[in-house]
Amino acid sequence: MGILKRAIAKNASVVACAIDATDIVSQIESIHQTSAVVTAALGRLSIAASMMGYGLKSENDSVTLRVKGNGPTGMLTAVADSHGNVKADVEHPVVEIPLNAQGKLDVGGAVGNDGTLSVVKDLGLKEPYVGIVPLVSGEIAEDIAQYFATSEQTPTVCGLGVLVNPDLSVKVAGGYLIQLLPFASDACIDTIENNLKSMPPVTTMMTQGMTAEQIALRLLDGLEPNLLDESEVAYHCDCSRIRTEKVLAALGEKELTNLSEEGKPIEVCCHFCKKIYTFQPEELKAMALQVAGNHTDEA
Repeated sequence: MGILKRAIAKNASVVACAIDATDIVSQIESIHQTSAVVTAALGRLSIAASMMGYGLKSENDSVTLRVKGNGPTGMLTAVADSHGNVKADVEHPVVEIPLNAQGKLDVGGAVGNDGTLSVVKDLGLKEPYVGIVPLVSGEIAEDIAQYFATSEQTPTVCGLGVLVNPDLSVKVAGGYLIQLLPFASDACIDTIENNLKSMPPVTTMMTQGMTAEQIALRLLDGLEPNLLDESEVAYHCDCSRIRTEKVLAALGEKELTNLSEEGKPIEVCCHFCKKIYTFQPEELKAMALQVAGNHTDEA
């Protein structure tokens, strides 16, 4: 379980969200067997998705973040629900590249800085909201801030961090989002900027034992902050056999019939949790008949 906390300034002009996502990113590494730099990249994207998902209003809302850069990781995807639960996937889970000039994992090099970040919000409307921005650095946090500034016109500061042990396990992982509302004063902005100048990186604060609540309140130090709300968040995949059947049904009657006539069971693996669903030939045949029946009814 991860812990997400939100704090708000006394005058309600700025909100800060912070999350301890160590368990979530540990699960990402375990499921996807990622190399260190990919754990950091996919972890950062998932942390951002969790905080953005938690900001959604309705129970069934969700947000999908996709980063497609020109680096060797290929596409990275993170999906979060309105509770902040998240699932993630990456095209190439194992990437080995040198450390960056600061001696740290080169997330920007792995992701690439030429490409796009797309944000898809499913808010229960006819069409989802889609925002696409060019990548700034591929380091993820700057790209998230750029998205908010460009697509939602919300001044945002984003900090994300994943510290990976030499054995590839995750030592700490977390992040924060600070969002200014339109009526935030210049004095408020100055206070936030000064707080950020004196704050160590997320992973340093967490390694020193700071909690998500302490980080959220420190971000708003000097603005008389109060804790707004909190949530337990987790890596959660909502795949199911029924959903997988719907995916197979989309193949159409002919393809399902061909698969059933091969006389062998087929396996479908979920990209997000690696769970395998097995379908026997007779099940595939029944699906083909059902698809054919549905087409007849529509006609």
